[in-house]
Amino acid sequence: MASRRARAGRRRGRSGRGFLPVVTAAAFLIFAQAFMVAPLLPRLGMVFGAPVGFVGLAVPAYLIPYGIGTLAAGPLADRIGRRPVIVVALGVVTLLAAGTATAGSADAFVVWRTVTGFSACGIVPVSLMLIGDVLEYAERGPAIGWLFGGMAGGMAVGSTAGALAEPLIGWRGLFLVTAIIGSMLTVLASRTVPHLPHGAVPMRVRSVLAGYRALLRQARARRTFGYVGFNAVLHSGVYTWLGLFLHQRFDLGPVGIGLALLGYGVPGFLLGPLIGAAADRFGRARLIPAGLAIAALAVGGLAAGAPLGLVVALITVLSLGYDMTQPLLAGITTDLDAPRGLAVAFMAVVLFTGFGVGSLVFEAMLVAGFSVAFAVFAVAAALAAVLGLSTFHNERRGSSAGGCAPPTGFEPATPGTGNQCSIP
Repeated sequence: MASRRARAGRRRGRSGRGFLPVVTAAAFLIFAQAFMVAPLLPRLGMVFGAPVGFVGLAVPAYLIPYGIGTLAAGPLADRIGRRPVIVVALGVVTLLAAGTATAGSADAFVVWRTVTGFSACGIVPVSLMLIGDVLEYAERGPAIGWLFGGMAGGMAVGSTAGALAEPLIGWRGLFLVTAIIGSMLTVLASRTVPHLPHGAVPMRVRSVLAGYRALLRQARARRTFGYVGFNAVLHSGVYTWLGLFLHQRFDLGPVGIGLALLGYGVPGFLLGPLIGAAADRFGRARLIPAGLAIAALAVGGLAAGAPLGLVVALITVLSLGYDMTQPLLAGITTDLDAPRGLAVAFMAVVLFTGFGVGSLVFEAMLVAGFSVAFAVFAVAAALAAVLGLSTFHNERRGSSAGGCAPPTGFEPATPGTGNQCSIP
């Protein structure tokens, strides 16, 4: 029964792939509005008459609830289906973006961002689950590439738009534009996101926790999530402090920093589907270590004291390293022997926790200077690349452990079928 429902869902998904451009655009918007806040912090501090350090809490106040919220959003999407979670989350984020534009104090702004982060967790992670539902493992690469390309493009445009557009339309205008675009995407999502079969998966806390424990008993899951966390620490640690590095080293202002950082996200936006297709064709066994090696070279170049033009190029190369690792790790996550909502939710928690930890670790190393911090991160990435050759040697073309289609009840899991997994 579960196999027939899963196959029916895949057929229905193939007939309605119009959702992919919509969820990709939604990923772009979610990450653009997330990353446009950082360049606005000095301006917001002046507007609210508050220390920049306090207003800066809006960044972790968004990211931490986003990561934690996926622990509930994943099982909820397994329980009621992907479509309602995506559509409702988009609608709520749209309303909250408009509400953020009304903030009259730093306290209110931080609160609005906290609630927005928690609400946004039901969009990109659940879209990744949906891609896993409608496409076979060997076909998911390009679609996941598009989704992560949208995220990467949003990161690049958001960080730049925050610096360039604020003088023209104001910070409130930026959030109102987000709300307008979000409302249009909500309507499109309600019309294009397919309604796939789902089952009565229990939402009891004990059952959900048992599901996470079962997930982490899998060696494939542990090594995948381990690299997700390391990759997040690596890239967040370096990227978070690039603005300060560019200011101190080259005396760049906000606009110059925004333009210099624009390259981070361009490779994923332009090459994401091609990287995904390469993963489907050749497997992930060599591409993931290659992505880590590329990141190591880029960060090593930053440590070597490169001139500004080369630094801008290295930032773009660093982004390529991320685009050759995280989307591929996400693809593996959708194939784990567990309810897909649980697996993707846990990956998102590890990812966003890693983002926060990476920033703190790099900051702690700055007492020794940027060159030392960059060098340590570069060496760590190089070691991870070497270890990755053996860690992912089974992730070759066509290798699949059988990820779980939308759960359809309490049938026992059958490893390798890719159709029958449920929360214990």
